[in-house]
Amino acid sequence: MSSGPVSGGQTAWRRQSFSGKAAITGVGMTELSRDSGTSVLALARQACRAAIDDAGLTAGDVDAVLSYHLDDSVPVGYLASALRLPDPVWSNEFYGGGTQCASILADAAMLIDSGTARAVLVYRALNGRSGKRMGQTALRIGAGAEAQFSLPHGMLGPVHLFALAAQRWMYETGATEADLAAVVRHSRRHASRNPRAVFREPLTLDDYLATPLVATPLRRVDCCLESDGAVALVVARTDVADSTRPGSPRVHTVVRGGGPGTSEMDRAPDVERLFSSYLAAPLYARAGMSPRDIDLALIYDAYSWVVPVQLEDFGLVSRGEAGAFFRDGGADDDGRLPVNPHGGLLSEGYVHGLNNIAEAVRQLRGEAVANQVRDPSVALCTGFGGSLGSAAILVRP
Repeated sequence: MSSGPVSGGQTAWRRQSFSGKAAITGVGMTELSRDSGTSVLALARQACRAAIDDAGLTAGDVDAVLSYHLDDSVPVGYLASALRLPDPVWSNEFYGGGTQCASILADAAMLIDSGTARAVLVYRALNGRSGKRMGQTALRIGAGAEAQFSLPHGMLGPVHLFALAAQRWMYETGATEADLAAVVRHSRRHASRNPRAVFREPLTLDDYLATPLVATPLRRVDCCLESDGAVALVVARTDVADSTRPGSPRVHTVVRGGGPGTSEMDRAPDVERLFSSYLAAPLYARAGMSPRDIDLALIYDAYSWVVPVQLEDFGLVSRGEAGAFFRDGGADDDGRLPVNPHGGLLSEGYVHGLNNIAEAVRQLRGEAVANQVRDPSVALCTGFGGSLGSAAILVRP
C-alpha cells in the first residue's frame, strides 16, 4: 500500500501552486473485470491511447510518461515503445500503491511547471485479479524488520493490518456494523447506475450482515475489489488544454506525507490514525481553502471504515457523525457532499485509486456517465496507504 511512513509526523509538499499551470485534459480507461484475458501491456496501451485521444492530442505530443506500481505492471519504457512516443521522452515510475494516485499529479505538474514537458501521460495498469493479487503476496520472516514480529500473529497482508486498526477505531468512537454497512450500501447504490462497475447489485443491511467476515470487523464487501484494468490521464500545460479540451480541471494543490499510526502500529500512540489527520491542515493552507469549499469528494475506499475517518479528518463531516451522514443521504450525488458517485474502489473496481481521479475529472467536466453531481467546482481526491498518503484538490476552470 505504501513505501513506508514519514517518521516523526512530517508532511512534505512542494512550496508552489500549480493552479493555472497544469490541467488534466485527457482520461482513458479500459473495461474493469476479474479476468481481462489480455496482458497488462495491452491494457495500458488501450487506456493510454484513449486518454491521448480524449485530450485532443497525438502520441507525438506526449513528452513525459509516469506510472506507479507494486511490481505488478508494465514498465514505462515498454509502454512508451508500444505507443511509439517520441524519443527521448522523460519517463519515471514510482514504487507504491494507493498513496501515489493523488501525489503523482504533483509529479506531472512539476514537470510542466519546470518547462520539462508540455503533456504528461500518467497510467496505472494491472491484472489485479487474474494476475498478481495483492492479498496473496505473503510476507516472509526476515524480509523486513517488522515482519518477524507481526507475521506470527496473523498479519499476513493489508486486510489484517487495517482490520486491527478498524477494531480500535470502532472501540474508540462507538462506530457500529451499521456504520460500515452504510458506506458499503452507498457504494453499491451508486455503482448500480454505473455501467463500468464490476459490482452493481444493491445491498440491504441483511445482505451486508450475511456476507462472510475476512478479518473482524471487515467483511468481504468492506474490502475493495481485486480488478483487471487500466486507467490513464493526460496532464498538460493549461494553454495546451484550453486549445484542445476546454474546461479541463486544474491541478490546484497536492500534498503528501504522514506519520505514526496504522502503518507502524508497534510504535504508534494511536494505531487507527490515518494520513488524513496529518495532511488536512497543510492541504487547506496551501490551497487557500477550507472544508466549506469542497463540493465533491473522491475518497480512497480501500476499506469501508477509512472513508468516514478521512471525511472527518478533512473537516467535511463532524466527528462521530459520518455513519449518519451516509445513512441520511448526505453523501449521495444529490446530497450535501457527494462522495464517490461512481461507486469507488469498493464497487466500481480497483485500479489503485486512479479510477477515482478519472471520475473526479469527468464530474468536474460534467461528463459523468451516471450520478452526475450538479455543478461541481472543487473536488478533493485522496490517496490512502495507512498513515502515509496524499491528497489533491482539482478545480474547474
